[in-house]
Amino acid sequence: MRVFVLDKNKQPLDPCHPARARELLKKGRAKVFKRYPFTIIMQDRDVENSVTHPHRIKIDPGSKTTGIAIVQKKTGRVTSALEVNHRGQNIKNSLESRRALRRGRRNRKTRYRKPRFLNRKRPGGWLAPSLMSRVFNIETWVRRLRKLCPITTISQELVRFDTQKMQNPEISGVEYQHGELFGFEVKEYLLAKWGYSCVYCGAENVPLEVEHITPKSIGGTNRVSNLTLACRPCNQKKGSDLIEKFLRKKPELLKKILALGKSPLKDAAAVNSTRWEVWRRLQLTGLPVETGSGGLTKFNRKTREIEKTHWTDAACVGKSTPQTLLLNGVKPLIVTAKGHGVRQRCRPNKYGFPKAHAPAAKFFKGFQTGDIVKADIKRGKYAGQYTGRIAIRHRPSFALSTPEKKIDVHPKYLQTIFKADGYEYAS
Repeated sequence: MRVFVLDKNKQPLDPCHPARARELLKKGRAKVFKRYPFTIIMQDRDVENSVTHPHRIKIDPGSKTTGIAIVQKKTGRVTSALEVNHRGQNIKNSLESRRALRRGRRNRKTRYRKPRFLNRKRPGGWLAPSLMSRVFNIETWVRRLRKLCPITTISQELVRFDTQKMQNPEISGVEYQHGELFGFEVKEYLLAKWGYSCVYCGAENVPLEVEHITPKSIGGTNRVSNLTLACRPCNQKKGSDLIEKFLRKKPELLKKILALGKSPLKDAAAVNSTRWEVWRRLQLTGLPVETGSGGLTKFNRKTREIEKTHWTDAACVGKSTPQTLLLNGVKPLIVTAKGHGVRQRCRPNKYGFPKAHAPAAKFFKGFQTGDIVKADIKRGKYAGQYTGRIAIRHRPSFALSTPEKKIDVHPKYLQTIFKADGYEYAS
């Protein structure tokens, strides 16, 4: 990928080739400004005496991963690309865990309280925290990239999924208003759908229980397409396992259940819910915002014979896509949202009782959880050089996570190369 370049006053210049960046660093004309994404700062140049070209940032929002590409308008060269992995499901799991603990505590400590005045309401346009995190991630990276590159316009894929047509391509007219359960109770509908028998063992004339194909504990929903019927022994045996694991020895039955149950639409719903909020946030930047449909993105990608990935989809968003896109040598930066830690000081066990208390200090010996460091361990079990993300402990033994393994390391061997900013990076 191209290297971002800043002038001596931290104003963005055109990105340069990595070989040119190495030459500038070797001659002392530039210094490393930031590691992720890699940026250099010139020591002898300002933007007034330089020639810059307009760039367009293109965004393909997704439920789990959002693709971002920066395209130079004049040449059609993709100078940089990112794939941002969201943490919406982790936020949802944390909120559900907190809710369960609080509910248990209220039940254990029940006492009379006067009714609370009902003055709480959600503001207009409210979105759940798990959805807003996706919006904030996109907003954050647009703001950061504008500081590193002369971006003049924005393109966003403003896609809308027809969730009913995804499940039933033949649907039309008044059928949209009926829904899947029209004329049925849920249990009666499931009995008719699954043949009045256990879907796993085929037992008939036994009490049947409503069963989640994808367990709720790992992100499944109460949507009818995620429900089936099972006898009690099979229901208990499956527990919270994935259906692929539970039926790994019965591939034909697994294929049949997944085909009849149909795929969940949680990801499509997340994109539908956040698309206009993302558009509103991009409008606040003051730059012209172009929108394009998912069908146009696919057409642009197919006609240019480009392989489908998140960042290449982003490069093909909108009518502004040039006829020739220069993608050679582009390797996207993989960005994973990790958050900024938790405020919780008391760590409870699974029953909600305190088991430990986290220290109030977020730093220890100058390091913070989430810092990306370089470790040079001279001797011992883990002798060698490593680069990774650390989790601090308030003792001289940190956990260092690398792509290959996780090790314990003393802070005296560590050198910080990038301060924690709520994201993890990989190339």
